[in-house]
Amino acid sequence: MEQLNEDIQKLYGLENFFDKKAQVEYHTNEFRIILLHEEPVFFYFGEFIVPTLKQILKDNFLKKITVDMGAIKFVASGADIMKPGVVAVDEGINKGDFIAIIDQKNQKPIAIGEALFDCHEMRKQESGKVIKNLHYVGDKLWKFPEN
Repeated sequence: MEQLNEDIQKLYGLENFFDKKAQVEYHTNEFRIILLHEEPVFFYFGEFIVPTLKQILKDNFLKKITVDMGAIKFVASGADIMKPGVVAVDEGINKGDFIAIIDQKNQKPIAIGEALFDCHEMRKQESGKVIKNLHYVGDKLWKFPEN
């Protein structure tokens, strides 16, 4: 538990995310998932710990990009995020950061992705992929434990 808290603090600046009495479980199917009280709160992407969308909907501690409404159906189908659909990029995003993808109208997270560029490079792009989509509303991780 201590190592897990240290890793989360390094990545996201959150101290003692899990208290000593937390019921933390690990589940492995297609994903390596960290459960808190039977709810998926983080998953592993390679060796990195990434928050689930359900966790980010409760408490968004990630930097974010906002996509226009035309991009929503593609993002919610697992497509990577293309620059033409991006309407806003948070300051301080670095290449490799895990970020929340927010829909423009409702301002709600619809996906978690990995930045392929830093915020300045992303803003300069006119086309192409800028975010790798890792987890989105309706995917198997979102539906866990039903699948």
